[in-house]
Amino acid sequence: MDAICVRGGNPLFGEVRIQGSKNAVLPIMAAALLINDICIIENCPRITDVEYMKLLLSEAGCFVSHSDRKLVIDARCATGERMSKEAVTGMRSSIMLLGAMLGRFGKISSSYPGGCVIGKRPIDIHIRALKKMGVRVREEADGFTAKASHLKGCILNLPFPSVGATENVILAAVKAEGDTYLYNAAKEPEIVSLCAFLNKAGAQITGAGSDRIKITGQKPLHGITYRVPADRIVAGTYVCAVLGAGGHVLLRDAPYGEMESMVRIATLAGAEVAWSGEGLSVLMEQKPRPIANVKTAVYPGFPTDLQSPLLAALTAAEGVSVLEETIFEDRFRIVGELQKMGADIRIEGQKAIVKGGSRLRGACVSAGELRGGAGLVIAGCMADQETVITNRHFIDRGYEDICRDYQNLGVNIVAGKTE
Repeated sequence: MDAICVRGGNPLFGEVRIQGSKNAVLPIMAAALLINDICIIENCPRITDVEYMKLLLSEAGCFVSHSDRKLVIDARCATGERMSKEAVTGMRSSIMLLGAMLGRFGKISSSYPGGCVIGKRPIDIHIRALKKMGVRVREEADGFTAKASHLKGCILNLPFPSVGATENVILAAVKAEGDTYLYNAAKEPEIVSLCAFLNKAGAQITGAGSDRIKITGQKPLHGITYRVPADRIVAGTYVCAVLGAGGHVLLRDAPYGEMESMVRIATLAGAEVAWSGEGLSVLMEQKPRPIANVKTAVYPGFPTDLQSPLLAALTAAEGVSVLEETIFEDRFRIVGELQKMGADIRIEGQKAIVKGGSRLRGACVSAGELRGGAGLVIAGCMADQETVITNRHFIDRGYEDICRDYQNLGVNIVAGKTE
């Protein structure tokens, strides 16, 4: 069932419960490998990236079970064998096991991570930081081996606030001797969640959420139960859907405090956004207003992961909108597919200029990556007639059941199978 069929053209009404965060749960799963005990992770989304990480942990010797949204990881018998090429190349996030494997076993042999088609995302920044902590790396054509007989705390200054590199340094530093001072660290909420998980397990980390993080290494770690926060990107995706299609939607459990940039953009576009104890209410009674300049940025700026969903929504705006991508060089893969549906978009360098106002029409389009696929589903909700989105597997990497969620909002949408 690798396609999604949508009959759009109607506003969205209803409510959706926002799933646990993909970007938070994956590094937390990696962190569980550091703990010679049992960890229980609650509110774990059922997405394919979690399935890949479960496979990697199992290959490392962990016992992993997943019931409903509760994930149990028993790392007491972990051995740290080489991870299979299939699992590593299937998921970019496998790179975060680099710091965890070095922290637990002092070595890792791995293929280069895959799963990403939106940019080069080199791992050089990870490797350079870990080398300063005493890691020796041998790179080969199809992979690399990293070893550290003795991880040492040090002062590190990242050249860019990379989320993945920040996570890997934290995971390795928890097991290193002495203190590690990490400057120009990523400030994303997922970093805060990782540090909260590790601190609850006995680590000593301060400064999470700022650009300066201190990790005191070699603190004894123990098993814990931890609840993953809601996914700000999934919540933002559905905000964009309401912007484009109109309607009134309640997003239960949406992490409002992490969504300031998305809420600001939605308000500029003409939506009424309100927060209550029940969740985030989004009301859109008109076509969206065009937005002259949206620029993606590291947190707390507008997320690159929401650029494609917003791009789809702004095709309905009367006027010209401009979206500038500053994080990944190939984030506009969705544009050609939206053009098949009648969108008037042109690319100038790292800017997409959207001349909106024309109604999208249904077409057969193809998801080329995770967030672009989610953007095409939004376009299908907005379009007249039927839209078929192939390569659903990209979308399943980060959305637990996107068809179920849109069905709850009154959309005629089903998972289908293409010939």
